[in-house]
Amino acid sequence: MRKTMALLAAALLCAPSVQAKGEAGEFDYYALALSWSPQHCAVKPTDREQCSRQLGFVLHGLWPQYQRGYPSDCSRERLDPQMEHEFAGLYPSRFLYRHEWQKHGTCSGLDQAQFHQLASTLREKVAAPAAYQSPAQPLRKSREQLKQDLVDANAWLSKGNITLACADGGRFLREIYVCIDKDGESAVPCSDEMRKREARSCGQPDFLLRNVR
Repeated sequence: MRKTMALLAAALLCAPSVQAKGEAGEFDYYALALSWSPQHCAVKPTDREQCSRQLGFVLHGLWPQYQRGYPSDCSRERLDPQMEHEFAGLYPSRFLYRHEWQKHGTCSGLDQAQFHQLASTLREKVAAPAAYQSPAQPLRKSREQLKQDLVDANAWLSKGNITLACADGGRFLREIYVCIDKDGESAVPCSDEMRKREARSCGQPDFLLRNVR
């Protein structure tokens, strides 16, 4: 019995974020998720809408977060198609407009125009370091090096405001997350949960950012 309980406890510690229904506007902070497009295209080369363009960091979404877990699908309000026109180019594919509003935007407590405007403003606020804008060759970085590069390019950020996600056992960068307060104005420390997820995902001494092509 003790062995079973110990195994259960270990499994819970390694579990990913808990997705839960929630009340709109009831969350702790935002995670701005920026994907490294060359990694997405290496996995899904048939995604011509995104992968026919030479893209680096692209917006995956703006996600309300709890300190542990996150709310999702807080209402059944459908995306207004006008959002795709008013915020053209916000996401790298049309699919993300509907998906991100339904899963995450409905939990923000903002109306659709406010949510998309905040996502657009924050995406533009995070400057990609020059070396990452269109690298012709893969970049090899450690977690600390990548965070320092981002901090150097963004005076409003510190390393504690950034976490990472890797792919293929930690060999390639998949995504970065910038943690921002509920007002969408200031960077805040990322949760312990997010830092633990980074350690599991990016456990190698360094990783590659695939080149843009």
